Amino acid sequence: MNKRRSNQYTQEFRNRAVKLSEESDLSIPEIAKQLDVNPKNIYNWRAQATKKQACSKSTKQVDLQKENKQLKKELAQLQEERLILKKACAYFARDIQ
Repeated sequence: MNKRRSNQYTQEFRNRAVKLSEESDLSIPEIAKQLDVNPKNIYNWRAQATKKQACSKSTKQVDLQKENKQLKKELAQLQEERLILKKACAYFARDIQ
């Protein structure tokens, strides 16, 4: 009976394998052979990394939109305050003369 060895690869190992597959001129099967892993694992890890990256980008985009909305609101308030102060300065400058 053939017993499959169940390799539990650490996340750091997976990240390094993905990075190596993206930056290296070697093909994924060659990299897999060097790392002694199944090439399908590297393909899966790359797909997971891509999906995670896309998810984090969309989360960042939502956060940026919220921040942008808040900053626009703050800008409008500051512009209104500036206009009020400008009118007050003009009013008091007129009273002095």
